[in-house]
Amino acid sequence: MLSRKQTEFSDIAPAAGLTVAQARRAMADTFHRAGLDTPGLDARLLVGHALGLDQTGLLIEANRALGADESLALGVLAQRRLRREPVARILGVKEFWGLPLRIDESTLVPRPETETVVEAALSAIDRGGPRSRALRIADLGTGSGALLIALLTELPNAIGVGTDMSREALAVARDNAARLGLAPRARFAACDFGAALQGGFDLVVSNPPYVMSGDIAALPPEVLRDPHRALDGGADGLTCYRIIAEQASRLLLPAGDLVVELGLGQDILVASLFRSAGLTIMPMHTDLAGIPRALHAQRATIAP
Repeated sequence: MLSRKQTEFSDIAPAAGLTVAQARRAMADTFHRAGLDTPGLDARLLVGHALGLDQTGLLIEANRALGADESLALGVLAQRRLRREPVARILGVKEFWGLPLRIDESTLVPRPETETVVEAALSAIDRGGPRSRALRIADLGTGSGALLIALLTELPNAIGVGTDMSREALAVARDNAARLGLAPRARFAACDFGAALQGGFDLVVSNPPYVMSGDIAALPPEVLRDPHRALDGGADGLTCYRIIAEQASRLLLPAGDLVVELGLGQDILVASLFRSAGLTIMPMHTDLAGIPRALHAQRATIAP
């Protein structure tokens, strides 16, 4: 006889006795009918997570029948996704720059468009010399450590510091750096952007909060799962850019590079803020949709 909890999920849980492949297709169909953007991918990731199988394992065990406990586990995960909990939050891991990063409720879920910041930062580094040279990097508002960790994997002799107001987020970032073998080159500090840093950086990067306060309520349900502090950019969305602009010349070495992520339509306004702070604005970097996503600015060789 089904338990009460099993009955609760019986309308979305794959029936015990279905094969792994059939359960995966059934979950994808359920997600498609619910209007989720990537139903097939979501189903593959959740089925794999519940059964402890990678993509190869899912193929090998495609014709294996599910047990009752496995069916219930899949139903619980499907229910969470149907409540618009992001797959990354269900799994507790999000891939960024090909790296598996742990996330939790204290951190933003790293998004593909943020990789544009990594690309722009590496392009700036490449213009100045080989990637193998010694470099100092600061990631302001590091969250899970995504930007700093991605850059350290590409710059073998760089050292860096990530800052965040959330000590919980810093614990996640520190753990990610340690798991990926970067702990000796990554440090973390609790402060408001660069407030506690002494300067002397070749590169400063940031994905600051940039959503206008009045627009937050209209964000997709998945995005609203992110910490409010990681989204709210103030009344005009530019509050954090003003802080970074004020700190930039103190943090950067002469000819040092600053790269920040941009919200939709913010490129001209943020460029103006940084230009007023004495920085030189370099060409914008666009994401895969052609949207200006990363602004690159440079400190003058001689400080203004």
